[in-house]
Amino acid sequence: MEVALKTDSRAVKPGDTFIAIPNVARDGHDYIEQAIANGATKIIAEHGSYKVETIIVESTREYLKTYLYENYYPLIKDIKLIGLTGTNGKTTTCLMTYQILKMLKKNVAYMGTIGFYYGDVKKPMVNTTPDVDVLYNMLLEAKENGVEYFVMEVSSHALDKDRIHGLEFDEVAFTNLTQDHLDYHKTLENYANAKRILFTKTRNDKIAIINGDDEHYQHFVLESNNNIIIGQHDSDVKILEMSFSHLGTIFKFEYLNHEYQARLNMVGRYNIYNYLIALLLVNKLGVKIEDILALNDKLKAPAGRMELLKYGTNSIFVDYAHTPDAVINVLKSAEEFKNGRIITIIGCGGDRDATKRPIMGKAALEHSDYVIFTSDNPRSEDPQMILDDITNGLSGSNFEIEVDRQKAIIKGMQQLKHNDILMILGKGHEDYQITKTGKHHFSDQEEVMKYITKQGTL
Repeated sequence: MEVALKTDSRAVKPGDTFIAIPNVARDGHDYIEQAIANGATKIIAEHGSYKVETIIVESTREYLKTYLYENYYPLIKDIKLIGLTGTNGKTTTCLMTYQILKMLKKNVAYMGTIGFYYGDVKKPMVNTTPDVDVLYNMLLEAKENGVEYFVMEVSSHALDKDRIHGLEFDEVAFTNLTQDHLDYHKTLENYANAKRILFTKTRNDKIAIINGDDEHYQHFVLESNNNIIIGQHDSDVKILEMSFSHLGTIFKFEYLNHEYQARLNMVGRYNIYNYLIALLLVNKLGVKIEDILALNDKLKAPAGRMELLKYGTNSIFVDYAHTPDAVINVLKSAEEFKNGRIITIIGCGGDRDATKRPIMGKAALEHSDYVIFTSDNPRSEDPQMILDDITNGLSGSNFEIEVDRQKAIIKGMQQLKHNDILMILGKGHEDYQITKTGKHHFSDQEEVMKYITKQGTL
């Protein structure tokens, strides 16, 4: 089963109904004739007259949301919905929750930045949280394939634009809140308020897992929810001891007067919080903590999240960090286990929040021995102008600018000597670069392996 209304004229088949949604980038009304040519027999629009049956409504977007809720929500409402929001950590935490449930033989789906997964199915995604009709189609597909648990990343854009219209969540979680997307939200308060919406959409046991060590955590503690706070101090789940290496993390935590020890094959203090959120989400579904801890050896970080590549005695980490807080977190993690130098390759995306650029440049320089600033999806902007923004106010001889990302990676690899760490930040799992001329294949991991292969050293 799929949603009967089509918002993409290219997806229209004979007999379909096309609904024209006006967006900032493109107006669906401009594609009505194409939809009719593809076989649409009914049009729902806000204006115009067409040669097939036409319904004119005040707002096609509101019409669509109401239609979806009334016709399809009853079919999917018994799926247990688990929603996570936060600036950083959503993908890792969702993937851990998904992996744990899958290892426990639960029929589970994941939807977020890196794709839509269930069973043996893996489909790519365009947005972290897709538009409402696409999301309902995914839920219907999941339901038809026996999915009982649906773990999803919920972005601030999706919450602000009501892309999750009608959905209610059995469990929600908050990872952290730091500067990002201010090109859209304008202020941090607006950004926080958008994310808070998720916590008003709970049902049944109303489980809310919250990182209490984030300075904004109280904003997400609603009296109507069953809140469980994670932190190092006065928390429901108290983090006790932590130790780190480039291969993993060992820590202890206390919950309900019991002390537990855990080991993760992941690096980074922040991953302790990500893991504990995942653990609590699964625990509150009725799984014993001991049974979850027993699965840790098989738990893997998503591709491009502190992904380790070895080069002789050196460690290369590829990570998706593209906000000031994420950059600081991953570099501080590297500092905790470094034996040599930290060399960082980093850039900032074009057509996005420009105010974070100098903050990220300063953070990279403060937590690295050497930095190579380079391009990271410049989009329609001049890459050199972006790099000028990043390096504005910086001085010294411990950084350089290399616009070409491939050359920047080669330069970074050439800098490695003995027990050094190379941090390649910003793109993570992405295998493309977006420039003025379009989207081109590019993978940080592939470039590293090309260099290693050429040198003949693994």
